Amino acid sequence: MEWDWAFVWQIMPTLIEGVKITILATLLGSVLAAAVGLVIALLRRSPNRLISRPIGFAAEFIRGTPLLVQLYFIFYVLPDAGILLSPLVAGVIGLGLHYGTYTAEVYRAGIENVPTGQWEAAKACNLSAGQTWTNIILPQAIPPMIPALANYFIAMFKETPLLSVITVLELMNQAKSVANSSYRYIEPMTLVGAFFLTISLISVVGLRWLERRYGRIER
Repeated sequence: MEWDWAFVWQIMPTLIEGVKITILATLLGSVLAAAVGLVIALLRRSPNRLISRPIGFAAEFIRGTPLLVQLYFIFYVLPDAGILLSPLVAGVIGLGLHYGTYTAEVYRAGIENVPTGQWEAAKACNLSAGQTWTNIILPQAIPPMIPALANYFIAMFKETPLLSVITVLELMNQAKSVANSSYRYIEPMTLVGAFFLTISLISVVGLRWLERRYGRIER
C-alpha cells in the first residue's frame, strides 16, 4: 500500500480533533492526579490508623491493578450503581486516580526530605498544623518534586490511547475510526505515532528544563 498525501490532508482535521481531546484529558488528569496524590500523602501521614491504613490499602490496590481494568469499572460498572459518567469524565477520573497513587509517593518522599528542624521551628513559633503545612513544609517540599511529577504526567499522556476502550474520541480512537471506515491503516496509524512522538519530545525538553530548574529527578 502506497502513502497517499491527499488522504493524509483529508484526515488531518479529524486527527487534530483527537489530539485536542488527548491533550485535554492529560491536562485534566494531571491536575486531578496532583490533587489526589497530595491528599493521599497527607492522609497516610495521619497518626490515626483508622485513616492512614485504609487510605494506604486503597492506594496500593489502585496502584496494583491495571489502568485498563479501572477504566472499564468506572465507565461500565458504576452505571449499575446509578453513577453514570460521560466518557471523557470517566477517563479523566481513571487517569487521575491511577496516577494520583503514584504522585502520592513523590509527595511522601518530598515531605520526608524536609529537615526535621523545620518542623521543630514551626512548633516553636506556635504555628498551627495548617500554617505549618501551607507556610513551611509544602513550599519547601513541592519544588524538588516538580520534575518527578512532570515525568508521571508524560507517562499519563502516553497512556491516553487506553481511553479509546471507553469511547473517548481521543487521537487513537479517531485514527481507528478513520482506518476502519477507509480500510487504510498506514497513514492514520503513522500519524498517531508522529503526533505522540512530537508531543513527547516537546514534553521531554520541558522536563529537562524542570530538572535543571528544580533539581534532579529521583531514579
